[in-house]
Amino acid sequence: MPVMFLTQNTTFIIGPISQLLGLLMNIIFEFLNALGVPSIGLSIILFTIVIYMLMLPLTIKQQKFSKMSAKMNPEIQAVQKKYKGKQDQVSMMKMKEETDAIYAKYGTSPTGTCLPMLIQLPILFALYRVIYAIPAYIDKVKAAFYPLVTNIMSNKAAVEFIQGTDSAKQFVKQDFALENTIIDVLNKFSVAEWSDLADKFPDLGGSIETTQSTLNHFNNFLGLNIAETPWHMLMSGIQAGAVLIIIGALIIPVLSGLSQWISVKLMAQPELTANNNNGNDMASSMASSMKMMNTMMPLMSIYFCFILPAGMGIYWVISAVVRTAQQLVINKKLGKLDIEEEIKKNMENYNRKREKKGLPPQKLSNAARMNTRSVQKDEISEEDRQEKIKKSTEYYNKGAAKPGSLAAKARMVEQYNEKNKK
Repeated sequence: MPVMFLTQNTTFIIGPISQLLGLLMNIIFEFLNALGVPSIGLSIILFTIVIYMLMLPLTIKQQKFSKMSAKMNPEIQAVQKKYKGKQDQVSMMKMKEETDAIYAKYGTSPTGTCLPMLIQLPILFALYRVIYAIPAYIDKVKAAFYPLVTNIMSNKAAVEFIQGTDSAKQFVKQDFALENTIIDVLNKFSVAEWSDLADKFPDLGGSIETTQSTLNHFNNFLGLNIAETPWHMLMSGIQAGAVLIIIGALIIPVLSGLSQWISVKLMAQPELTANNNNGNDMASSMASSMKMMNTMMPLMSIYFCFILPAGMGIYWVISAVVRTAQQLVINKKLGKLDIEEEIKKNMENYNRKREKKGLPPQKLSNAARMNTRSVQKDEISEEDRQEKIKKSTEYYNKGAAKPGSLAAKARMVEQYNEKNKK
């Protein structure tokens, strides 16, 4: 039996990762098959859980960077304000030195929050590719298309028919003389296209029935055929007046949108609030964009889950559920994070690195010495500010001499010194 490497993704970076993830997917399916449950739907669920658990350390690191950045940003802004408009070399060097000290203090970097995400993205794209092209990565699913594919290849009219189907349009540049391409197209066939193929080529009826029976067995998940799109299920259910089919068609897109909404609500909310409170225009703009994206993502998820095979919808639902569970754990863990202790460790590590380079220990700049508790402190209200002004005025007017006289000025200096000694 030919090995169908051409159906697998060969894109730089994503291709090799897809092959590794495909190997894991195949192992999971073989394990379930050994238990007598050869289910693609259940394989997708286990596969998604395993992958997201493997990526958990990266997720924690990314969330930790986000939390530390939220605490750090006011200090970075203070340094930027301090050197605003100063373009001379000395000022620029001092600004960089103080900024680097703050980054060292919080154990992050300008790209600290982006790097874990950049590592995760190829994995997520490869994950999507494996689930989208199941026959390319699961041996038993691939084998289910035989001997139908062999029979089609020997029938020129059948090959031409497959080339003209809607499912073949996305493979327009592929060589339809290859078994791999035929399998790719058949894997995307709708129920109507399977029926048309059987009607036009009765001699293929036996192999078509055998292939469909095996694939339906693999694709059956809680009574749903996950190879079909929920939209097609919905239309079929409405035409047949089948309430259960209609409910089944709606449940995956609705669950996907709901789980995505919960997931984004739990992610990075404290950071957005912190940034907005600082009054920083860029942070405010980013928060606004993030809010819009958090609204659009669940809606997009619902749409795509309607038009893509239900198997992709299962992946989206499970991935959102896993991310939500992980986020609850991460939020609890980071909620107990001792910022002061982290800063102490970060500075020790930073100075060890400097020592290896033969550099003296780095002392924190004034901006970097800001206590983290002061960063979290709310801005003083207008009422409190006026009250402080009133008390200060009363204090300096106490026992005052003639306004503007030398005695009055001397008394003011004396009172100022007394107050600052308290």
